[in-house]
Amino acid sequence: MSSRCPSGRRGAGSPRPGRTRVRKTLSNTMPVVLVHGSWHGSWCWSPVVEQLAARGVPSVAVDLEGHGLRNPAPRTYGARPFDRTAFEAEPSPVAQVTASSAAADLMDRIRMIGGGRPCLLVAHSLGGVVVTAVSELDPELVGGLVYVAAYAPVSGTPARDYNSRSEMSGSHVPPLVVGDPARAGALRVDPRDPDRRAEIKEAFYNDLDDRTADAAIGLLSPDAPVRILSETLTVTEHRYGSIPHAYVVCTLDNAIPPAMQRHFIKEIDAVSVAPTTVTELEASHSPFLSQPGALAEAIAAAAVHPYGLVGN
Repeated sequence: MSSRCPSGRRGAGSPRPGRTRVRKTLSNTMPVVLVHGSWHGSWCWSPVVEQLAARGVPSVAVDLEGHGLRNPAPRTYGARPFDRTAFEAEPSPVAQVTASSAAADLMDRIRMIGGGRPCLLVAHSLGGVVVTAVSELDPELVGGLVYVAAYAPVSGTPARDYNSRSEMSGSHVPPLVVGDPARAGALRVDPRDPDRRAEIKEAFYNDLDDRTADAAIGLLSPDAPVRILSETLTVTEHRYGSIPHAYVVCTLDNAIPPAMQRHFIKEIDAVSVAPTTVTELEASHSPFLSQPGALAEAIAAAAVHPYGLVGN
């Protein structure tokens, strides 16, 4: 299904050559809210926002509570000289953020963005935990869900418990974490460590050119609130399960391996009234940077029609 606005033929009232034609927003398109994952922020969705705009789809990328512009870095992160031991041990300024608090905050923003209309929520990685909570708490806010290589803890198991499953054995993320998450209250990484640069790129951006990967790494935050992953969510078929679900599997993902993504799909299907619609992209964990056009096409299809994604 194409979500592009028809160009039409030039006639009376059409723009003259050299003038910019204004693309109208599709009248049956849901507003799209783009939700990032751990250590990232709204910035990572910028290429997709542009691609969605070109397709006439309105979208807003948000910073989750404790992330992006709402993520004060540990004091020791910017201290000079840098004390690695102190950095690894310092309690996180975002340690109190939970899945429930992040969901409540996101619901307020969805109400504002939607203006009374339900929104299509698109969640990447850790963001899947938060949108799952939102969908159960207030399903009337959510016109559809698109998970992009995301956690979907719908089986009564905290997201952190999935990290010990065999499907996650190939993840490159655990070695990136420094210090004790329980002590710091955060999954802490050091994007400024030049010795970790290659490992971070391989985990998140293994299909990106070095220049773009370096730019993305420079924008990462050091802390991701660990309590988002440790909270148990309860979802029901008549609330969460009534919402149309789609999942974009990233087949080159080194953070949440494809086998784990497909396991999440099975669990979503077990609590939903309709099967999850699946699209596969030959992409890393960050298709919003490596394949923004293809990802926007999938999102746009779901925004026009909740079951509009076409599996490969």
